[in-house]
Amino acid sequence: MSADTVEPISIVLADDQAMLRGAVAAWLDLEPDMKVVGAAGDGDEAIRVVAATRPDICLMDIQMPGMDGLEATRALRSVSPGTRVLIVTTFARPGYLRAALDAGAHGFVVKDASVEQLADAIRRVHAGLRVVDPALAEMSLFEGANPLTDRERQILRLAADGRDAPAIAAEVFLSSGTVRNNLSAAIGKLGASNRSQAVRIAQEKGWL
Repeated sequence: MSADTVEPISIVLADDQAMLRGAVAAWLDLEPDMKVVGAAGDGDEAIRVVAATRPDICLMDIQMPGMDGLEATRALRSVSPGTRVLIVTTFARPGYLRAALDAGAHGFVVKDASVEQLADAIRRVHAGLRVVDPALAEMSLFEGANPLTDRERQILRLAADGRDAPAIAAEVFLSSGTVRNNLSAAIGKLGASNRSQAVRIAQEKGWL
């Protein structure tokens, strides 16, 4: 290889939809300056693949089984500090954008972006820039920060599965009263009338 040859941008894809992973990999491999070096179906596998391949970029979905994309993004900061994470997700929610950037992601685009837009985002993130979907960035300015504590988010997520206070209490090793207090606090912060509405509001904003 000559000294003038530029190495392609190496990419790992992390998405739980195998067909989508295959399609994106095929598209990106057509770009002369890009090469897909690995793929993963969940966050745990993404960490293993990134650790083995040390790519320049990891395209990371958020909602995946097991460890989600936000947890995996945080973990990758220590596993492969040189890898930049670009979140690519269906869920255009301001809360997810904030959480992704807090986790260490370098960009956030939605899956309805064109292949050309995705390739451009990859190049910009690889160049050290931060890339955020413009419409989502504007929405985020007006939504404000997530008002829920980590404990309130944890309890609301369990409530979303239909569990009552005693069942949640057993899961998180708290008293039923403490669980009810956290649920009441979350309901109040979200301006909801009950736990079901609180769950719906938090999910719509990407706060769970």
